[in-house]
Amino acid sequence: MRELVLLCPGALAEPLSDALLECGALSVSVEDADSDTDDEQPLFGEPGSEPNTQAWSRNRVIVLLADGTDPEQLLAAARLDLDNTAELPWHLRQVPDADWVRLTQSQFGPITVGTRILIVPSWHADQMPLAPEPRRIAIQLDPGLAFGTGSHPTTHLCLEWLADELPEGATLLDYGCGSGILAIAAVLLGAGQVTGVDIDEQAVQATRDNAQTNNVEVQSMLPDDLSGGHFDVVVANILSNPLKVLAPMLAGRVRSGGQLILSGVLERQAQEVAAAYAPWLLLTVWQTRDGWVCLAGKKP
Repeated sequence: MRELVLLCPGALAEPLSDALLECGALSVSVEDADSDTDDEQPLFGEPGSEPNTQAWSRNRVIVLLADGTDPEQLLAAARLDLDNTAELPWHLRQVPDADWVRLTQSQFGPITVGTRILIVPSWHADQMPLAPEPRRIAIQLDPGLAFGTGSHPTTHLCLEWLADELPEGATLLDYGCGSGILAIAAVLLGAGQVTGVDIDEQAVQATRDNAQTNNVEVQSMLPDDLSGGHFDVVVANILSNPLKVLAPMLAGRVRSGGQLILSGVLERQAQEVAAAYAPWLLLTVWQTRDGWVCLAGKKP
C-alpha cells in the first residue's frame, strides 16, 4: 500500500482533502509541514471549542491510496473540483504491511480492575498467573476486531458491579457482549448460565474464542438467535441512544426480582436513560468514573 504526500498552503488544506476523498482516496490526514522546527505553529481554541484556524501555513497532506490507484489521475480529478488548480509538490511513499488492529492493541498491558479482577491481553499471555489468589480471577483476553479490551471506564464499572454484587449461580445476559469480557468475568465470578449477544458476528466469534481460552461456557449468538426467557441479571454496556431504544426488550428480559445493569452512559445522560426504563423498574447511579456512570436497578 502507498501514501501520496503533498505540500499545500493553509487555505487549500480542507477543500483539497475533501476533493481527494471524493475522488477515491481511502483516507486523508493533514499535518503541520513545519512540525518539530522553529516554524511549528500550534493550533489552540478555547476548551470545548474548535480552534479559529483549521490548518497551518504550510501543510503536509497524507493520502492513503487503494492498490492500483494512479496518483497523477487522482490529483488531476481532485484539481477539477478546486478553484486553485496550481500544481502542488508531491511524492509517494510505501506503507509497510502491518496488522494495525494488533499493533494498536499491543499498547494495552495487563489491567487490574478493583481488587478481584486481572485482565491479561493475549499478547501478554506469559504474565497470566498460574493460580490467582483466593477470590481473585484472571481473564486472558483477545478482543480481535470486537469492542472490549477492558481498559474503558464503562467496562471497569460493569466488572466492579459483577465482582461486588453478582448473586452466586445467577443466570446472566450480556447484551452487546463485544469481546465477551463481561460474560466471561461473570462465569469466573460464580454466575450460572451466561449468554452473550451482539449484532456483530465478529464479536460473537470473539466471545466464543475468549470463552474457550478461559475454559468457561458462554452461549454467544446474534440477537435473532436469542430464545425467549428471563435472566436474573441483564447487563448492557453500549451507549445511551441504543440503550433507550432497547429499553422495552432489555427490561423485559429481567425476571421479577432480577437486576438490570447499564453502562456506556455519560453522567449528563443518566437521568434521561433512567427515564426510558421507568415504566419497568427504577434505575439509579451505582457508581461513576471519569464522567461515565453505571446504572443499576431491581425489577419489582
